[in-house]
Amino acid sequence: MSNSKPFVLGATALVLTTVAVTGAGLHYSKSQAYLKDSPKEILDEVWYVINREYVDATFNQNDWRQVRQEFLNQDYASTDEAYEAIREMLALLGDPYTRFMPPQEFENLQVDTSGELTGVGIQIAKDRDTDEVVVIAPIEETPAFDAGIMAQDVILAVDDQPTADMELNDVVNLIRGQRGTEVVLQIRRGDRQMEFTIVREVIQIHPVRARVDESPIGDIGYIRLTQFSAQATEEMREAIVDLESQSVDAYVLDLRSNPGGLLYASIDIAQMWLDGGGIVSTVNRVGEVDRQEASNGKALTDKPLIVLVDGGSASASEILSGALQDNERAVLVGTQTFGKGLVQSVRRLGDDSGVAVTVAKYLTPSGRDINKEGIAPDFVVELDEATQESLQDDRTKIGTMADPQYARAIQLLDEQLRTGTIVIPKTQANTTPNATTQGS
Repeated sequence: MSNSKPFVLGATALVLTTVAVTGAGLHYSKSQAYLKDSPKEILDEVWYVINREYVDATFNQNDWRQVRQEFLNQDYASTDEAYEAIREMLALLGDPYTRFMPPQEFENLQVDTSGELTGVGIQIAKDRDTDEVVVIAPIEETPAFDAGIMAQDVILAVDDQPTADMELNDVVNLIRGQRGTEVVLQIRRGDRQMEFTIVREVIQIHPVRARVDESPIGDIGYIRLTQFSAQATEEMREAIVDLESQSVDAYVLDLRSNPGGLLYASIDIAQMWLDGGGIVSTVNRVGEVDRQEASNGKALTDKPLIVLVDGGSASASEILSGALQDNERAVLVGTQTFGKGLVQSVRRLGDDSGVAVTVAKYLTPSGRDINKEGIAPDFVVELDEATQESLQDDRTKIGTMADPQYARAIQLLDEQLRTGTIVIPKTQANTTPNATTQGS
């Protein structure tokens, strides 16, 4: 990805998605020279990044130039004091996705294109309504998943340190640590409280898993995509080509608990399923629209497709599922998606700290702004707690007839293969709670 527009999507922390990190590329006039080597220098650098790139040109109804003067007129005895001032300045924007990261935190949050990370393998969020730290989803085959952490679990404490009133980044930093060390999470699940001791590990992530399922209605190509990393595009292409060579009759694409990732990975993967039509539009601060279209004749298959989604399907997952739904290429089954329709640009600053800046919002091909709302599936299939626990206890059940959402997908494919169509009920109301997210 070039240095000009390092677009990042994902409801999770950068530690769980592959991102492009570039220099801020700022040019200061001589009037700013006095800031050199002072704690104010990074503060002013952040101000300039926001001034040039932030999606809201009103800066949440703040006089941004006046904000700069107010913060530069203050004295900062240390970089830590300047960092705290930066956080206060960014808080004026009212945007949880635009955030500052000190050098160590920025280093921890970076993931290179190898698809490897160190941690426990969860995405966490801070609910805007309750301010509680909640689990969006555990990544499959990670310590958190194996321990039994589930989506919507509320994290009450980390190593006996309560998370109430704690910044999300601080929670993330507590959960992270060296490979082989333990972290204890105190969880509330419904009315129950429980404790999990999890060993941190280096986690290799291969985002695509695929297989052929034989069924009475024919051979079904099942593809599970866990995140939109740099590897996702090629692995998805290889999976579809391989399944086509085996003459499958239909597909189930599983995007459940997929937190997102790279914008262009979602666009590339959408092109593999769409033979024309829109994919996504991004709208910047001045209203300029960048529309991404599928190329006619480039789809790898035109066979029936069901997409599985849930509350852990976020951002890039919503771009893909929204494009397939709007173009009537696929039917969506599951529960409401997460609802994150914003794009961040991640910038490395002069002292190796970093800032993530919301630079655009995205719309589905029909013009839906799904931020805070999510995408409603065509067929709602809820999983009760017992079923969720059963699927986590035995991962081999995921994507089988023991999985109610998958089973519903097979029923719908049976209908489509027999009759040539699926009768879709009225769209369900959006019910996904608002949340801001990070991960560890």
